[in-house]
Amino acid sequence: MTEDLEALIHSPLRLAIMSILIGAKEAEFNFLKEKTGATSGNLSVQIHKLGDAGYLEVEKSFRNNFPLTTCRITQKGIAAFEKYVKAIRKIIE
Repeated sequence: MTEDLEALIHSPLRLAIMSILIGAKEAEFNFLKEKTGATSGNLSVQIHKLGDAGYLEVEKSFRNNFPLTTCRITQKGIAAFEKYVKAIRKIIE
């Protein structure tokens, strides 16, 4: 039963990132940092892990000469999150 809980998503910070992006579809790094309460370094590492898995697209650009990182959930990320939620529901029931 718990084998359906993907470890990559099950981590509290990565789960928070995915949950935010499921609703928002995309968010800037500072927004994610504010909503999760994570440090910049930890948030960056977790976003990188989700990106490496193909769950997020990460775009780096500049706004007013300042770096801007924007994260978007991918179709693969949406499917993985939905599978994770389904597994949680199965455990609860």
